[in-house]
Amino acid sequence: MSVIYSLYCIFLGYIVVNVLYWAVFAIAGRLGKADDRNPVSSPLTFRKIGVLIPAYKEDAVILESVTENLKQQYPADRLELIVIADSFLPQTLAQLATFPIKVLEVSFDVSTVAKAINAALSRLPLEQYDILVVSDADNHMAPDFLARINTAFEQGWRAVQGHRVAKNSNTSVAILDAISEEINNHIFRKGSRVLGLSSATIGSGMAFEPRLMKEAMSTQHTMGGYDKELETNIVLSGCKIAYLEDAYIYDEKVAHRAVFQNQRTRWIAAQWQFIKFYFWKGIQEILQGRVASGLKIIQAVILPKILLLGLLLLGLLVGFLTPYPLLWQIPLVLLLVMSVSLILSVPAYLWKRVSIREFLFIPVLLLSFVKALLNIRKAFKRFMHTPHTGSPDAQAP
Repeated sequence: MSVIYSLYCIFLGYIVVNVLYWAVFAIAGRLGKADDRNPVSSPLTFRKIGVLIPAYKEDAVILESVTENLKQQYPADRLELIVIADSFLPQTLAQLATFPIKVLEVSFDVSTVAKAINAALSRLPLEQYDILVVSDADNHMAPDFLARINTAFEQGWRAVQGHRVAKNSNTSVAILDAISEEINNHIFRKGSRVLGLSSATIGSGMAFEPRLMKEAMSTQHTMGGYDKELETNIVLSGCKIAYLEDAYIYDEKVAHRAVFQNQRTRWIAAQWQFIKFYFWKGIQEILQGRVASGLKIIQAVILPKILLLGLLLLGLLVGFLTPYPLLWQIPLVLLLVMSVSLILSVPAYLWKRVSIREFLFIPVLLLSFVKALLNIRKAFKRFMHTPHTGSPDAQAP
């Protein structure tokens, strides 16, 4: 019985740490500013920017994305879109050839974003670029996105994460996915910067010095989490990553439960692989006095918010079935703290799109998340691509 009690106490302590983490960073994000919220003078230099667009079988969205992303308020001769085309149809490649962009065709036995980007980094004349930006095939950069990235580099930043938001809210799944994205922006990006840590990267809408990026991309251990490894290697090099809250890039959110489950399966598998390879490195960083970089790595053991909510609800229900009031009171307090933290992290514009239907759909997504956990072995063997279909109702915040 003592062993069970000890394990319960350890697990409870882990849950408490998770809830406190979400609460502290949520409050920090409310009280502080992102790295672009202070007035700055106009940049003196328009740096040459290459926008890498890794795309695997993205024939349905790539033409629209290229068209939209060419509308930048940035000198055309200082900007180059680079589509890394993997398994595109011949007619799509022919249409892309009519745009003023560069197309790099790639092919792999097992395709991943990391392989596509590394192939581009090895083939491009990196000395011709001052900044490399990564954008997903479905992403649309706001017209001033690259200008804001350029301003950040003018201020001395070498690595920057922009503000990725949803461009569609056509289903309950898409709305909840958009809310999840903004909560992560508030906690892992803005909150992290307010507390002096690097912003987390998110796979697109991020910009780096070319050589810094190439060095950070040289080691990849996860199948679908290259951005987390990229972030970690940059932080370990001693470079901090900025977060630009006003540099918007619009991303297609998953609209259906099956796609949500598939995407989360890939993310969970990548997080597990990342912890396996980097957790003890994070411990070593802390023991050697490099607390900021160590904490960034150990951040990976924080439970996903929907799973944490599910565990707290389960603990509350189990507690009610026992004769010990403390066993339901503790989960209740933690659930309230966690709920307030999440509410603080959701921007006002998204609350306008939420109805009772979305709240009722949360348990369905929780079930999908549990199924994703059970299927992670699939993601260890192959890259689980998230298909994109376009932007039926693009809406900016």
